[in-house]
Amino acid sequence: MPGMANVVSLIDHAVLHPTQTSDDVRAACEMAARLGIASVCVKPSHVALAANALRGSGVAPSTVIGFPHGGTTSAAKVAETLRACDDGAVEVDMVINIGQALSGEWESVGNDIASVVAAAKSKGAITKVIFETGLMPSDEHKRKLCELSEAAGAAFVKTSTGFGFVKGPDGALVSTGATVEDIRLMRAACGPNVQVKASGGVRSYDDAVRLVEAGATRLGTSATEAIAKGAEGDSY
Repeated sequence: MPGMANVVSLIDHAVLHPTQTSDDVRAACEMAARLGIASVCVKPSHVALAANALRGSGVAPSTVIGFPHGGTTSAAKVAETLRACDDGAVEVDMVINIGQALSGEWESVGNDIASVVAAAKSKGAITKVIFETGLMPSDEHKRKLCELSEAAGAAFVKTSTGFGFVKGPDGALVSTGATVEDIRLMRAACGPNVQVKASGGVRSYDDAVRLVEAGATRLGTSATEAIAKGAEGDSY
């Protein structure tokens, strides 16, 4: 079982809720530097603030593109990517065009991914491609998205935004997120040059460990401190 340093260092701490403020970003960056996590993932409007707050900490400033629904045009996603990188982001997490994926418009989906990857690479940044796995109707859709992401040169494939919902058995909306099964599928569907990020519903150290053991090498969560506290009790 991974110990504290291994698990905590894989976290991209999310500061993405619509109501979160500049003060929330500053507090998150302080916490991230203290714990030594991988990155702080903020809204595009907060990238410059996060990049300045994280300077010299070893924690990467990251952001989201086309978030959370993926329905903006590729041109808009490219512009958003270039501006975010100019503001200091070194990692971008883009949302695929979910509707096009559901319709099987794979050429359009692939071109959309490739355009963002190329824009990020032109600025020296890496791209993580968010599938919103809980909304995909089949494993074949997820495998195809892995194929397209790898062909585009993405660094990571990623499960979820944390803002996707489906109707549960009682008709109530249920948040979708990372599952062990999806992490295993995505890990198997990608070559060794593409890593897997689990995001959505990663709320505890035990959640984190299960997903890492399934093949995740990055974890998107806003429960970073809870995970770190759980890790402190680990025997490793």
